Amino acid sequence: MYLLLTAATAAEIRPAIDFLEKNEFIIHPHEVEVLITGVGAIATTYSLTYNINNHKPDIIIQAGIAGSFSGAEPGKTLAIAQDALGDTGVWENDHFKNIFDLNLADDNQEPFTNRWLINPNQRLLELSGLEQVRAITVNEITTDTKRIEWYKKKLSPAVESMEGAALHYVCLRENIPFLQIRSISNEIGERDKKKWGLSEAITTLNEKLILLLNELAQYNENYFRI
Repeated sequence: MYLLLTAATAAEIRPAIDFLEKNEFIIHPHEVEVLITGVGAIATTYSLTYNINNHKPDIIIQAGIAGSFSGAEPGKTLAIAQDALGDTGVWENDHFKNIFDLNLADDNQEPFTNRWLINPNQRLLELSGLEQVRAITVNEITTDTKRIEWYKKKLSPAVESMEGAALHYVCLRENIPFLQIRSISNEIGERDKKKWGLSEAITTLNEKLILLLNELAQYNENYFRI
C-alpha cells in the first residue's frame, strides 16, 4: 500500500516522522509519505488535493492535537468518527445559523450525511483501538463562552480542530479510506498555555500513531476498500 500520513505541523508528528525516517519510510512493505499541509482547512484541502492528483494514496491518516469540549485529560487520544463545519455560517440575534440552516446546502448533499462528514470505514476506526467521537472544524479557535455552549448544545462534539473536516470532505469525495486521530492538548476556551498538556498530547499521539502504522502492515489496500 501507499499510505499518506498528514498533519498541520511537523511538530505534532515529529516522533512518528523520526520513526519513519529510521525505516526509510517503508513499513513492512508499505510505502509511507508524510505531508505537512499547514494550518487550517483551506491549506489542508489544497495540499491533500494536490497530493492526490499526483499520487493517489490507498489510505490517508491525519494526526494532530485538539481542544476538548468534555474535560478530557491532556494526552487522551481519540478517533474521529464524524466531523462538521463548526463555524461556516452566520451569527445572528445571538444564534448561529450554518449553511444548512441558511438553505445554502442540503443536509445530505454529497459528501454530507445529515450535515456531518462521516467516516464510513469502520475497519480503520476499529483498527485504531481508540474511542470514536464527534469533532468540529473551525477557522477560528473557539474562546467565546456563548459559542462554546452553542457548539455543545447543537453539535455535541468531543473535540475541535482546524483541519479535520477538510480531510473528511476530500477523502469522501475521492473515495479514499481515511482516519483522523486527535490527542487532547487543552480544554476549549483555555488560553493559558501553562495549563495545556501539549507535550503529553504529542507523546501519546505519536505512540498511538506508530502502533497504528505497524498494525496496518498486516493488511493490503483491498481490506479497507468499501
